[in-house]
Amino acid sequence: MEWQDEAIVLGVRRHGETSVIAEVMTRRHGRHMGLVRSGRSRSMQPVLQPGNGVEVTWRARLSEHLGEFRLEPVRLRAAALMERALSVYGVQAVAALLRLLPERDPHPHLYEALGVVLDHLQDPAVAGELFVRFELAVLDDLGFGLDLSECAATGGRDDLVYVSPKSGRAVCRAAGEPYAPRLLALPDFLNGGQAELRPATGAALAEAFRLTAFFMSRNVYEPRGIAGGSVRDGFVQAVLKGCEDRGAASEAAE
Repeated sequence: MEWQDEAIVLGVRRHGETSVIAEVMTRRHGRHMGLVRSGRSRSMQPVLQPGNGVEVTWRARLSEHLGEFRLEPVRLRAAALMERALSVYGVQAVAALLRLLPERDPHPHLYEALGVVLDHLQDPAVAGELFVRFELAVLDDLGFGLDLSECAATGGRDDLVYVSPKSGRAVCRAAGEPYAPRLLALPDFLNGGQAELRPATGAALAEAFRLTAFFMSRNVYEPRGIAGGSVRDGFVQAVLKGCEDRGAASEAAE
C-alpha cells in the first residue's frame, strides 16, 4: 500500500541505531506514524524538526502496519520557531492537542489551522487567540463543541458575556447576571463565535485560556485519566507575559 500527502512534523522518537519513528499531521490521512530509515543522519535531522512542512510518502504491506515514510522538505519553519520560548511551547502545545485525536483519523481543517498557528507564533496576542480557537476546534471534533453563537436562555445574539459550565453554551448579560458567580466569562473576541482574526487583549486571552481549560479538563483529560501537562501552561504564561510586555512598552512610548 502507498499514499502521498502534505504533512507537518509533530515529533520523532529513536528507533534502533539509525532510524526514527516520525509523527506527522497530514492533510488527508490525519495524524500518522511511520518509520524513517536513517532518520538520525545529518541530512534528515534538520527535516525532522517539529513544525516543518514536508511531502510524505507512506508505504506498507498492509494498512494496519506502521509502514515507512519517505519525507521531502517543503517548508522548514523549525529554525525560526526555536528562537523564542513562545513558539517552542506553541509547537509542543498544538502537537499535544492533536494527540488527543485518534491516529489516522482525517481532520483536514485542523491541518490547515495547524499551519496558520505555526505561521503566527511570533505575536503573543495573535498566537494566543489562534491557539484558543484551535482548542475549540479540537473540542468540537471530539464531540464536546461549545455553542457561542446565541444565548442559551433567550436565543439572542447580543451582549453575550458568559458561558454555562453545564451546557457549554453562551449566555447574555441580562440572563446570566443572577448566576454570574457560577458562569464562565466569554471573552469579547469569541463573542458570537466570530471567525475573523483580530488582536485580543491580555485580559481577554486569560479569560479564554480559563474557558477552554475548564472544558478540556472536564470533558477530555479527566475522563481519560491524564493531565493537561506543563507545555500548555508554559505557552499560556509566555503569551500573557508577551502581552504584558507589549502593553508596558506602548505606555512607555506614550
